[in-house]
Amino acid sequence: MIAGGRVFVLPCIQQIQRITLNTLTLNVKSDKVYTRHGVPISVTGIAQVKIQGQNKEMLATACQMFMGKSEAEVSNIALETLEGHQRAIIAHLTVEEIYQDRKKFSEQVFKVASSDLVNMGIGVVSYTLKDVHDDQDYLNSLGKARTAQVQKDARIGEAQYKRDAVIREAQAMQEKVSAQYLNEIEMAKAQRDYELKKASYDYEVNTKKAESEMAYQLQVAKTKQRIEEETMQVKVVERSQQIMLQEQEITRKEMDRWLRRLRPLNSTGREPWWTCCWRNYHWSVTLGEGLVLLETGRVHG
Repeated sequence: MIAGGRVFVLPCIQQIQRITLNTLTLNVKSDKVYTRHGVPISVTGIAQVKIQGQNKEMLATACQMFMGKSEAEVSNIALETLEGHQRAIIAHLTVEEIYQDRKKFSEQVFKVASSDLVNMGIGVVSYTLKDVHDDQDYLNSLGKARTAQVQKDARIGEAQYKRDAVIREAQAMQEKVSAQYLNEIEMAKAQRDYELKKASYDYEVNTKKAESEMAYQLQVAKTKQRIEEETMQVKVVERSQQIMLQEQEITRKEMDRWLRRLRPLNSTGREPWWTCCWRNYHWSVTLGEGLVLLETGRVHG
């Protein structure tokens, strides 16, 4: 048993038989198979099968099963096996399960067929569900029902969407109005705080200004008072000086009269020479209770 090689054959002694190791494509068609609910449908699947030449055990099994058979015969045997398993699986499922979940159906056929064909030395490379149809318009009706359901769901969804849109719009408007009110409240608070701070600052400024004006007026009043006091002091000094001058003048006049009484006269009525000389010196006289010191020159009067 040689897979993919060459060998010498002795004529009349040895005989050679060939078996294909190519991948075979099978069109697995099951017509009018009744499903679990009794609905006849036709299913077409595409399968890729191949005799495993790498596995010696499977190759030996395939040689025992298909030695001397052509590729068409091997394909027909594999096709009949796959179609039988496909029919068996269809009978255990509903139309909806086959039509709606094709992947699951393909996996089931692949699994069951692989376990059976492996006993023949054939491996299932792949299986795909190609087509599902029926002659009773069941799928068409199912499609119409599904279409109607989808349309109904679409109308319901559209109505719900419109309802939700109206609700969201109302909520958005409410949030907008609330935000506007909150903004106005914050603006009013800010304006109030500004007015309060401004009033406080104005009060402080006016207070400082009034205190400054009062201090200025007080300082002006103090300055005026000090000037008046100094003026009064000057007047008092002037008055004192005037009084002193008047007193001195009175004293002088009294002294002059006293001197005239004390002045001796000669027979001619003139003052003697010695009295005139004596008056040019310092001399003192007692007037009442005080002592007056005269520092004079010549006395006229």
